[in-house]
Amino acid sequence: MDQEGADPNFTATGVVTGNRVTVTVTGEVDMSTADAMLRAATVDGAAAATLDLREVSFFDSAAIHALLQLADRYGEALLVHPSGQVRRVLEISGLSTQPWLSAD
Repeated sequence: MDQEGADPNFTATGVVTGNRVTVTVTGEVDMSTADAMLRAATVDGAAAATLDLREVSFFDSAAIHALLQLADRYGEALLVHPSGQVRRVLEISGLSTQPWLSAD
């Protein structure tokens, strides 16, 4: 458990264009920040989502849970751009072959 609270470098900023929300996430996504990432990506009227996780330095089980909730919500309309760290966590957890995970 993170005893120091949320990562002060964490941000989850969403921008809606048409019916797609694009969320850029930086810092650590853990039990103290995963909900903020989820909320940023679940805006009213959005039928598709892009998650830019290329600046994420830590990704734990709470982050995976939030990501799976987004996959359930958006299905094939979800696109995730992972950092190397996020990709490694998804590989370990058996999620590296999901269709929403970008190859870049």
